[in-house]
Amino acid sequence: MAEKQTLEIDVISDVMCPWCYIGKTHLDAAIAQVEDLDVVVRWRPYQLDGTLPKEGMDRATYLNNKFGGEDRAQEIYGRIRDAGKSLGIDFNFEDMKVSPNTLDAHRVIMWAGGQSPEVQNKLVERLFEIFFLEGGNIGLDEVLAQAAEYAGMDPEVVDDLLKKEDDKDRVSAEIDHAREMGVQGVPCFIVDNKYAVMGAQPPEQLVGAFRHAIAEREKEAG
Repeated sequence: MAEKQTLEIDVISDVMCPWCYIGKTHLDAAIAQVEDLDVVVRWRPYQLDGTLPKEGMDRATYLNNKFGGEDRAQEIYGRIRDAGKSLGIDFNFEDMKVSPNTLDAHRVIMWAGGQSPEVQNKLVERLFEIFFLEGGNIGLDEVLAQAAEYAGMDPEVVDDLLKKEDDKDRVSAEIDHAREMGVQGVPCFIVDNKYAVMGAQPPEQLVGAFRHAIAEREKEAG
């Protein structure tokens, strides 16, 4: 049996972005369709709003500032809700009371990546669930430590690190780098360190990008 080729996918994402949750679901489906490839996913940070305070902002206030009122917000989130339902994601926007600052969430995601891609992926999925399905505040240390424990990390170590400044500058630098690369919205999938797929594209689009990357790699190898 031929050895599987490894394909690396870097996902630039923010865990307070509903389209990123949809994009992750599409990515999981795409990976399931390429059993001949060993797909390694790494999650990279991005912040839709880095100006939010550590404790977050009242959700209603945030939506009013962002969209100019409840009606406009409902219109936009109605489309997201419909997109989620088709994938089995039951967005629970009504229970979301706080719009969080996600810098600390990205720190924990970075530390999870230091353990393994599997731990990191499990953590990202859990953070999406807490925020979008359960209405939890993923800006709080205790919530992040619990999510980390669920993913297989040591919650006491994570809680201790969160109380310090470890890797804040590193995460911020990665976010700045993404913007310098031209990333203005998320999710953004970087395939094989070369090809960018913007937005929550359907699985077939992602599979096409995977196949293209492998074909180009083989062409270059002669």
